Amino acid sequence: MLKADLHVHTEYSMDCGTPLHTIIERCQERGINCLAIADHGTVEGALELQSIAPFKVIVAEEILTPYGEIMGMFLKESVPNGLSVEETIACIRAQDGIVCIPHALDVLRPSALDPKVMEEIAQEIEVIEVFNARSLLPHSSEKVLAFARKYDIAQSAGSDAHVPSSIGNAYVEMPAFVGRGDFIQALREGRITGRRTNPLTHFASAWNKLKNRAWR
Repeated sequence: MLKADLHVHTEYSMDCGTPLHTIIERCQERGINCLAIADHGTVEGALELQSIAPFKVIVAEEILTPYGEIMGMFLKESVPNGLSVEETIACIRAQDGIVCIPHALDVLRPSALDPKVMEEIAQEIEVIEVFNARSLLPHSSEKVLAFARKYDIAQSAGSDAHVPSSIGNAYVEMPAFVGRGDFIQALREGRITGRRTNPLTHFASAWNKLKNRAWR
């Protein structure tokens, strides 16, 4: 069985400063043996980690559209931010990627995909994150779970870690899979485990964002 944290950030994200080697060390400490690296606007970190990690790494990306973020999974190259929802989905599909909605229906998250848009594209969504350890409101998870069941969408979970200590705060215990082809079925057979991350970690993300903007 895999312990898969399906939403983690690296130093390649503007709001995260975690080096790749630190992520590997932390995963080994926590027994996490599968990761989806979903940096903002790039797959560079995910591709690099995939080449050096001693465990399975899914190349993913959080892509910002005018209506909020969509996660592409099993990508080969970055999808640019700023495209329409339809264009973003088309770019993910062109790479034979999987369309996932991260931190769905989180009213405290400005980057959460607009609920009306979620309803409009429900048939396009293959995976939805029903537990995000950084989401502050428990009822968000309850609403997303109801949405997933309504449309029979595979359910995911992730720590959304922006600091090393958060890695593994949420994960899916799931059967091993080879790749994109059997991932969703394995996910459907999985069991979600998690706890909410200390809200103070949001300050670390904000600091990293400010620091990186100043540096650039």
